[in-house]
Amino acid sequence: MPEPVKKTVSAFTKKPKTTEVTAGNTAVFEAETEKSGIKVKWQRAGTEITESEKYVIKTEGNKHSLTINNAGKEDDVTYAVIAGSSKVKFELKVKEPEKSETVTPAEAVPAPAASESPAPPAESSQNTEVSSAETQPEPPLDPIGLFVARPQDGEVTVGGNITFTAKVAGESLLKKPSVKWFKGKWMDLGSKVGKHLQLHDNYDRNTKVYTFEMEIIEANMTFAGGYRCEVSTKDKFDSSSFNLTVNEAPVSGDMDIRAAFRRTTEGHDDGAEFNFSSLLKKRDSFLRPSNRGEGKSESQSDVDVWDILRKAPPTEYEKIAFQYGITDLRGMLKRLKRIKKEEKKSTAFLKKLDPAYQVDKGQKIKLMVEVANPDADVKWLKNGQEIQVSGSKYIFESVGNKRILTINHCSLADDAAYECVVGDEKSFTELFVKEPPILITHPLEDQMVMVGERVEFECEVSEEGATVKWEKDGIELTREETFKYRFKKDGKKQYLIINESTKEDSGHYTVKTNGGVSVAELIVQEKKLEVYQSIADLTVKARDQAVFKCEVSDENVKGIWLKNGKEVIPDERIKISHIGRIHKLTIEDVTPEDEADYSFIPQGFAYNLSAKLQFLEVKIDFVPREEPPKIHLDCLGQSPDTIVVVAGNKLRLDVPVSGDPTPTVIWQKVNKRNDLLRNNDDSMTASENSSDLNTDNKLLFGSEGRVRVEMHEDHCVFIIEGAEKEDEGVYRVTLKNPAGEDKADITVKVIDVPDPPEAPTISNIGEDYCTVRWQPPKYDGGQPVLGYILERKKKKSYRWMRLNFDLLKELTYEAKRMIEGVVYEMRIYAVNSIGMSRPSPASQPFMPIAPPSEPTHFTVEDVSDSTVSLKWRPPERIGAGGLDGYMVEYCKDGSTEWIPALPGLTERTSALIKDLVTGDKLYFRIKAVNLAGESGAATIKEPVTVQEILQRPKFWLPRHLRQTLVKKVGETVNIVIPFQGKPRPKITWLKNGQTLDSKDVGIRNSSTDTILFIRKAELHHSGAYEVTLQIENMSDKVAITIQIIDKPGPPQNIKLVDVWGFNAALEWTPPQDDGNAQILGYTVQKADKKTMEWYTVFDHYRRTNCIVSDLIMGNEYFFRIFSENLCGLSETAATTKNPAYIQKTGTTYKPPRYKEHDFSEAPKFTHPLVNRSVIAGYNTTLSCAVRGIPKPKIFWFKNKMDLSGDAKYRMFSKQGVLTLEIRKPTPFDGGIYTCKAVNECGEAEIECRLDVRGNQMNPLDNPSTAMSKT
Repeated sequence: MPEPVKKTVSAFTKKPKTTEVTAGNTAVFEAETEKSGIKVKWQRAGTEITESEKYVIKTEGNKHSLTINNAGKEDDVTYAVIAGSSKVKFELKVKEPEKSETVTPAEAVPAPAASESPAPPAESSQNTEVSSAETQPEPPLDPIGLFVARPQDGEVTVGGNITFTAKVAGESLLKKPSVKWFKGKWMDLGSKVGKHLQLHDNYDRNTKVYTFEMEIIEANMTFAGGYRCEVSTKDKFDSSSFNLTVNEAPVSGDMDIRAAFRRTTEGHDDGAEFNFSSLLKKRDSFLRPSNRGEGKSESQSDVDVWDILRKAPPTEYEKIAFQYGITDLRGMLKRLKRIKKEEKKSTAFLKKLDPAYQVDKGQKIKLMVEVANPDADVKWLKNGQEIQVSGSKYIFESVGNKRILTINHCSLADDAAYECVVGDEKSFTELFVKEPPILITHPLEDQMVMVGERVEFECEVSEEGATVKWEKDGIELTREETFKYRFKKDGKKQYLIINESTKEDSGHYTVKTNGGVSVAELIVQEKKLEVYQSIADLTVKARDQAVFKCEVSDENVKGIWLKNGKEVIPDERIKISHIGRIHKLTIEDVTPEDEADYSFIPQGFAYNLSAKLQFLEVKIDFVPREEPPKIHLDCLGQSPDTIVVVAGNKLRLDVPVSGDPTPTVIWQKVNKRNDLLRNNDDSMTASENSSDLNTDNKLLFGSEGRVRVEMHEDHCVFIIEGAEKEDEGVYRVTLKNPAGEDKADITVKVIDVPDPPEAPTISNIGEDYCTVRWQPPKYDGGQPVLGYILERKKKKSYRWMRLNFDLLKELTYEAKRMIEGVVYEMRIYAVNSIGMSRPSPASQPFMPIAPPSEPTHFTVEDVSDSTVSLKWRPPERIGAGGLDGYMVEYCKDGSTEWIPALPGLTERTSALIKDLVTGDKLYFRIKAVNLAGESGAATIKEPVTVQEILQRPKFWLPRHLRQTLVKKVGETVNIVIPFQGKPRPKITWLKNGQTLDSKDVGIRNSSTDTILFIRKAELHHSGAYEVTLQIENMSDKVAITIQIIDKPGPPQNIKLVDVWGFNAALEWTPPQDDGNAQILGYTVQKADKKTMEWYTVFDHYRRTNCIVSDLIMGNEYFFRIFSENLCGLSETAATTKNPAYIQKTGTTYKPPRYKEHDFSEAPKFTHPLVNRSVIAGYNTTLSCAVRGIPKPKIFWFKNKMDLSGDAKYRMFSKQGVLTLEIRKPTPFDGGIYTCKAVNECGEAEIECRLDVRGNQMNPLDNPSTAMSKT
């Protein structure tokens, strides 16, 4: 992977693109800059273009154009447009006019793919972008899924580029959606980003649309197939499948396959495309034929090797490869296989199955082929087994030439390979059954319970028996030894059960599936019992019924009844009942023995509810006849004329009466006007009173109905069943008999629970809190309001959760412990001594959200006469509201008015404030803004004076440039020298005192550094370079020495000086060309004339003469010598013309023949790679050890990408120890590194993981200071 480059801000908002025109036509290139007035230069092949009839340059505001008239083949070069420090390169492709020739059907271009964009030619470097927005009309919005535009099928030629685009509507999303790209069924492409694959995304705030792009670079045949894009949010999921077709690049008929499949040691890009392992040993005799074989090699260049390979049997392929110098045998066989496949056309099929199909689980799919013979019989196979007709699962159809297999109700078992067989021919495909993600259809709901109660969280998912994951405060829950948590599945419903809750169980519980997440809060409170209605004192007569009743807050609480401290035992006359929250003690046929103190004690609580039962004994006194009537109300307690009754309860009032003869009892409800009238006019006569009562007061008759009067001999009973508020008022009882009359007024007051308050209002909303306000109820129920109870719920939930157990006395409450980004509602209850009111209407829905924290590290980066450059870092806390941008303001020293420095908000973390007045002293501040509002301001403490600061010019020469810079021929030279100086200095480069040629060497200057760039170094680039920094009369200069080296030439004048015994003496002279580097030594080799296999005798030999010993008598030997410098051995060697003959002496000895031992061994790693974690910016190495005979060839890979051509990595091999050095790694260099060893006997590979941690150095430090510290 190439080293990531720091992204710079371009001055162009619209860049010119590579264009293809026909010779003789006009080409137009257009560009747009951010602002008008910027000077723009156009270049052709590195040279500035001047306006002429050929080249027309126009500028209108911020729009710039270059027109090339009458384009010819000489105009087919690279162009560039420059604005400030931004440079954009593009190309003009000039093609010859097409000849009007008849195109045969075989040569006709196939119809474009579904994307309707033709594939680019293989030699074109233009990108092919598959986007619904550019290649076809805007598709209709997806009413169900998340996609606005789905990626479409695409087609590309080998070596070309293609981009797939997906667009997601973000208007209703709180956060950025998560997008994944897959190839095939499960291969996640997120880990494959590198040389051939790039992923991009951006967000358009105007249309509120997220755009995600997958760019495939330099496509090859293995990239073809099915792809899938998946997008998911908190509660939604969608996916889209598409296909990529890769067409083979056109191959010319006279192509020399020996050049295509012959490996060389040069690091060309073309060579890197053939990433095949060598199966053959490279032999110099074939790559560098001797003089006698050169003529033969030249004569073979006209031989059609493809024709020879087509006709030859596979056993002869290796021999033919050796004969014609083809070393990449595997690549040649792959190409030959494709050619044979193209030649062989199907005779049985007119249309075969596609390579792959995809279907959702539970859906049906049709596999269709077209056969040449309408009467042909076909067989369908699944994983090699013939499919039999079974029910409605598989349906076989035959319509004309079409043969169709329909698979209904696809399941994961149908995910397999399928074949259609016609005779001896087969058509293969693969079916992928996509299991839809499991969604949460009914989320969890918040709960509040008491300690010890059972908790049951319930959610509903989209599929029965699905696997879910439960978490508490981010920690996964499992079945512990105590079985505290119990997990239960019931169809689509999932349950988490806590049998006995404790205070420690409070927290946020999460259920997760592969398609959604739901969070709920559990609050466990200590037990606290409230008494809604206490028992009251009773006064009853003999044989009447006495009922003690109380109501508590917990319906599960049990209790006992006591009589004078002893437990009451129920029997036929005494009944104890417990229904919900109400406990009753009922005593039938009250007797004097029942008069006592009664108490109710709830179990588990320190409460004692007491009341007294008074027995009313009725005494009968014999009085003379003609006794006036008398009402006896002295037994009703402290307030005999006022009776309080709770709404809904029964009022029974026994009024003892006396009189002889028995008086007539009249009950009536008196309105207030008549009451006042009676009180003010006591002289009213009985007839007048009677008339008034009959007309204005309501008489009560009968012994039936809700309000009734029961008459007895010595008393009357006034009864109200289920008292209501309308029953409240003054009731008058009148007794009449011939002896006179008596009256009494009884006031009945009905008390009730309060009316529900109005809907509460929400204010002061924060990250996890808000302030709730409300007003008292309009009617307090006749009793003062004791307090309020507050409840909340999530908007989509049905469960209300109580927020307080102690009554709230105030009319405001600060609710806390809410989840940011979740919509809530609030409601309120009013409570008096009778009980709780009905709930108020719910408040307006609201979302806890907080503004971000203030930006950090706010500093002034640069100051000029009219501008100030600021930079900062994002806030430490952003929250669920995201970040809309930053607001930059300034204030003059001595003023309090803050003026916006930029129009609107900026999304960048830097800003350039322009058009300021020179000499002004300004304060600057910045605020982060999101949906919740503005953050606190980050302010610069001291005022900034708008004035250019004069800074002395000075170079900060890197340490590695303080000594001679050595590079090999063909390598890239890139020298970066940072400097300081204000105003911007003038920079001059010289080489050996002469000005540099801009065509040969590239120079780029910025305000902080200067760069010298040489694309391919040559020997003439060596020399002393001097760079000067000039500001007015101040200057600074540094000198850099560059040495370009190459491989040396062969030694000269090699001579065979003498031969004696088993020895031979050689002499030679140093090479004429030392490659601009010191000769480090020589390598001397010998070869027997019979075998001509070369063996090294001396390595790194420094003298120019040597004696070769231990030669075998009777053999003839040739000798050759290579010269060596820092670049390596010379390309060719100096070889002796005549062989050295070692004469036989004495008798001849016939050595016994031994079978030669085979020492060959496949590569094997003796020491593995070890996973490492390193710090960015410091060189690191990965080491392992390998053995194998012959010596294996070593390849290093990162994430399956070959590293051999990357200058960032250096590879060493010494005595079997392999080392990979990574220079100054960055976090992007982390990944899986693989070492692969290959020889004739086999191959082996080993891998490890490298994690690169970020450097802790403060990025705000001066980079030059950081460099000097290192």
